[in-house]
Amino acid sequence: MTTPKYNLLHSVWNFFCSLKLTIFTLIMLALTSIIGTVIQQNRTPEEYLRQYGEGLYTLFERLQFFDMYRAWWFLALLVLFCLNLIACSIKRLPGVWKTVREPSLIMALGTLRTLANHTQFDSRHNAEETAQALSESLSSRFARPVLTRTEGGLHLFAQKAAWARFGVYVTHLSILIIFIGAIIGNIWGYKAFVNIVEGDQVNQVWPRGGGDPIDLGFTVRCDSFSVTYYDNSMRPKEYASVLDVIEDDQEVISDRKIIVNTPLNYKGITFYQSSYGPAGPATIRMRVTPKGGTPFVATNREGDHTPLPNGYSFAVTGYAQSYQGMGPAVQMHVNTPDGRHGNPFIVLQNYPDFDSRRGGEFAFALLDYKQPQYTGLQVNKDPGVWVVWIGCLLMIFGTMAAFMISHRRLWITIEPKGEGSVVHLGASAHRNQAAFALYFDELKKNLSKDLAG
Repeated sequence: MTTPKYNLLHSVWNFFCSLKLTIFTLIMLALTSIIGTVIQQNRTPEEYLRQYGEGLYTLFERLQFFDMYRAWWFLALLVLFCLNLIACSIKRLPGVWKTVREPSLIMALGTLRTLANHTQFDSRHNAEETAQALSESLSSRFARPVLTRTEGGLHLFAQKAAWARFGVYVTHLSILIIFIGAIIGNIWGYKAFVNIVEGDQVNQVWPRGGGDPIDLGFTVRCDSFSVTYYDNSMRPKEYASVLDVIEDDQEVISDRKIIVNTPLNYKGITFYQSSYGPAGPATIRMRVTPKGGTPFVATNREGDHTPLPNGYSFAVTGYAQSYQGMGPAVQMHVNTPDGRHGNPFIVLQNYPDFDSRRGGEFAFALLDYKQPQYTGLQVNKDPGVWVVWIGCLLMIFGTMAAFMISHRRLWITIEPKGEGSVVHLGASAHRNQAAFALYFDELKKNLSKDLAG
């Protein structure tokens, strides 16, 4: 009579070994992953409030939809799936191990004839000679057989790629390793961002979704930032940052250029080029030529008024990378000594004498336009990424072994028949039965041929 305690443990064990549980957790993981795809993860509360409103924001926040891959319910699904995987593997592994390590060397004739691949043929040699000939033929064409003698005759057994049976368990192990890597990344890693103005440096980054800044443990400096555009447009073609890494007052990485998809990695922290933007007003260098006077160079900050001789002043109010296909240009105006705002006009950098035709008190030529930029960096730390890669490699090998390689077994029983013998041959494969049937047809022809020769 079974005890209640045994029944409870048995029920729990069967629950975790259940295929229904596997299907349930896979469906739930797939469905909940849709939430993580539809709802952008780890954005700021302001972005979520603007997108969903206060009511939905409060609900989604309580359900942890904004950081669902770290939510307790998602981690619980992963743990449940892992337990299910482990329990199923433990339950089935001993049987597979026994099949591989302790194969049945003899198959009863009744059972052998039920195999999908079996045949029977006569040999003019006696049983011992037939067994010897078949052993040599199998060794060269299939695998070295094991010979067993019984009162009923001689028996040969050979198998190939028995280890392929463990492919599915390698795949299970790889899934567990990938999950462990993901959990390590979720617990000890982070996704953050930082904006660095050209010439400036930082030693902290800000986690996406808000929270206290994270110390890097070293300093990152942006030496310069550059952006190039497609011809005759303001559409960026490439933008790049030149970064230095400074640790303990020493520059450990110098002048490392990063662009999109070419990040900087240091101590497991990866900096991706993500965005950019203006950081403060631009600085413009102009060559100014007074009417009948000597040219000089003036520097102006965009939006400010720069004094000119005789009480005049000028200001730059706009810039275009390509003005009507004629290259860089600024829009500016000149104020009179009594403070009147002059009419705006355009100065083209590629045509330095163009403005002299305007006939004003001063002629301008654009020498240089320098807009200080900040570089926006996405900062990721994932200490579990190598664990995930190991899991992925194992999954490739495990999947190939499980689905592309078949464990093939062959049994032969040789019975005396007059001065000769009769050969009963049967074989099976645990994968790809159609291909093995073709292989078996070819093998039995070759064995008969070798035996006759």
